[in-house]
Amino acid sequence: MGKESLIKDAWNEWSDTDFAKYRSDERISRLIAHPESAFHHTTYSMIKDVYPNLEGKKICVPSSGDNHAVFAFYLMGADVTSVDISERQLENAASIAAKNGWDIQFICDDTMALNQIKSNEYDFVYTSNGVHVWINDLNAMYQNIHRILKDNGAYIMYEVHPFTRPFGNDTTKLTVFKPYDSLGPFGEIPTFTWRMQDIINAIVSSEMNIKHIEEMYAEHNTFWFEVSGEREKMSPEEVEKLYQWQYNPMAAFPQWLSIYAVK
Repeated sequence: MGKESLIKDAWNEWSDTDFAKYRSDERISRLIAHPESAFHHTTYSMIKDVYPNLEGKKICVPSSGDNHAVFAFYLMGADVTSVDISERQLENAASIAAKNGWDIQFICDDTMALNQIKSNEYDFVYTSNGVHVWINDLNAMYQNIHRILKDNGAYIMYEVHPFTRPFGNDTTKLTVFKPYDSLGPFGEIPTFTWRMQDIINAIVSSEMNIKHIEEMYAEHNTFWFEVSGEREKMSPEEVEKLYQWQYNPMAAFPQWLSIYAVK
């Protein structure tokens, strides 16, 4: 079985198990009431700086995952295409869209190929947290993002900061479990931990122009423990200490990365 098939099969299973919680009525209702909640506030500010009004903009979201960003863009008035390698992720998202009467296009395709997406089609391409670890060819991914963008179209990404990748989740001391330049693949279902230079060089090699980069530190409800659901297991005092590097050395590192580039 090829690597792509392993990843697709895994995500088809996870869509109905681990990731089903992201489709709860409570989460979708919150998203409908506050579409901006689908984004880190710094990333959302970058989006609004580029497109103060998303009404009628054509947006593609490759590796759309839980589709929260897709739903948010639609609720903000955009014409959105959701692309993912997992049929079940798309089917589950399409069910939510149908239930709410949302006109969103769902396409099963590989982010490194985007074979079913026409060239020069989109005003804006967005990728969210957790995309890059599944990509084995960054150059192919970014060349195709460049291809599907219109001239002067925008690309914005939001991702775990590569600087956190060598370290474990120990909140009392820094625990290194791999070198920064050990990229992978890791595990039976292959993942990769790309460096800053790998991501930036791939964007530049695609002939997109990087306009702005933001490195975001841990803030309320944006730390990796909170994103993964660990926050509920902690006392208020423990949560408060997560953000203080004197108690949690990982708080001294940026946790998230956003890049804005233009074709």
